[in-house]
Amino acid sequence: MNYLYSMPHKIFKSLILFSLIISCNKALPKENKIEEIVPTTTIKNNITVNSLKAYIDFFGKNPKYGSDGFDFPVGKPDAQGYYNAQPFLKNNHLGDDWNATTGGNSDLGQPIYAISNGIISEVQDYKGGWGNVVRLVHQLPNGELRESLYAHCEEVFVEKNDAIKKGQKIATIGNVNGLYYAHLHLEIRWKIDSDIGKGYSNDTTGYLNPTEFIKQFRKVK
Repeated sequence: MNYLYSMPHKIFKSLILFSLIISCNKALPKENKIEEIVPTTTIKNNITVNSLKAYIDFFGKNPKYGSDGFDFPVGKPDAQGYYNAQPFLKNNHLGDDWNATTGGNSDLGQPIYAISNGIISEVQDYKGGWGNVVRLVHQLPNGELRESLYAHCEEVFVEKNDAIKKGQKIATIGNVNGLYYAHLHLEIRWKIDSDIGKGYSNDTTGYLNPTEFIKQFRKVK
């Protein structure tokens, strides 16, 4: 009797164990599940793999161009003689507009300086309301990347892939052929290499407050 009773019990336990194994295998992701979820062509912060590798390689081989702090892009290093005429988020503005305190076009042709060390990622005349745009990628001490964008430039003195030091003159202030009074539109982005955008939006994803960012990282110890 004990033998006859124990056989079905063992079979029942085996069936239960087998069912659990099947269920667990169905629930567990395959080894390539991560590749299916995260496309191999892109990564976070909207950087393509190739671009990311290029930035990492550049800063890895040229550590002296990693950020050692941030200054203001006009009236260096403290924006002396300038004021922020349209700050970040005012009227859904995605950057800061730096104007000379003397007003009008008095700052036309005045220097624009790189806010920190980095590498030029783009120099492009977008025409329209943008005019000449310079984009500069920075690497923070923790390895994260940030991008500064300088718009409405009159003259540009740098080219794509130029290595840049903080305070280097990269362009001059323009007025987009008289479309505006002369000023610098400055943006700080954490979505590197993203579309140029419109300069105004209620969606601030990928954008940082330029003045607050510069103040926060003014001096890196």
